[in-house]
Amino acid sequence: MKRDGLLDLNEALQHPGRKIEVDLTSDLEEEPDIDLVEPLSGFLEAVSTGNMLLIHGEFETKCMCECARCGSPIEQAVKFEMDEEFQVEGTPSMYAQDDFAKVVNDETYEIFEENSLHVERLIAQGLILNLPVQPLCAYGWEGPCPNAIAAEELAKSTSPHLEASVIEMKGKKSLDKLTKLTEESGA
Repeated sequence: MKRDGLLDLNEALQHPGRKIEVDLTSDLEEEPDIDLVEPLSGFLEAVSTGNMLLIHGEFETKCMCECARCGSPIEQAVKFEMDEEFQVEGTPSMYAQDDFAKVVNDETYEIFEENSLHVERLIAQGLILNLPVQPLCAYGWEGPCPNAIAAEELAKSTSPHLEASVIEMKGKKSLDKLTKLTEESGA
């Protein structure tokens, strides 16, 4: 059962081996750092072994990223799988009338509220971990990128003396190191 972003996994936890499957679509509205072009869609499966809760999911979406070279916004298709394991303590209620199984919530960023999963939090973590590390626009690293060239030209035009002063500082540091090395060698 799903309510208010929570997926109740108690049925699976109290009956080891029983699988809960759910299809999901989300805009990840709770995550302001993720800019989705289209909703994230996929499925989750959860099954308890008695001492572990196993969660498997497959998702896909399109989101906006920033080109690692020029900083231009680019649309990226992201497809990923998740396999998570969460420790379970207690005895499932199908085996004992005086106890019940519950997920051990040892995450710093709470994923569970009792035996209910915060679905969007889990899949947002999965998406963030699967975003491309250095997404590139169509020009890549090799070709001349008009956006990168424009950014360099803008930087030069806004502070023309900056480039000369950086070169001068590098030269002075090298000269200071050479002078110090010469003095130490006694030459």
